[in-house]
Amino acid sequence: QVDLAESGGGLVQPGDSLRLSCTASVHGFSSFSMGWFRRTPGRAREFVAGRSWTGTKTWYGDSVKGRFTISSITRDNGKNTVHLQMENLEPEDTAVYFCATSHGTTDTWYYWGQGTQVNVSS
Repeated sequence: QVDLAESGGGLVQPGDSLRLSCTASVHGFSSFSMGWFRRTPGRAREFVAGRSWTGTKTWYGDSVKGRFTISSITRDNGKNTVHLQMENLEPEDTAVYFCATSHGTTDTWYYWGQGTQVNVSS
């Protein structure tokens, strides 16, 4: 059982920065990857960034490389938190951003949060 909660979305101007946070409460396994996806109306869900369950690997979608950074996964009192630091935001980054975790050490993104809206507009 995994419960995910995202926070940090909002309205910003082009060129601004924003940090999203995701907190996961996980029961049943202790090692898992965490990542971010986004979706805009009429478009397929897009992978944004991920951090492996080993903590040593990160992955980024091509459209955000060099601008977005995913943090390490911090674990404290059963809560697992990862942040997505977004720099030099563009209107094309406007989307609902979802946090996801794998089921244990599998390669599948399995659990999803409800999403947080990011709007980039002047």
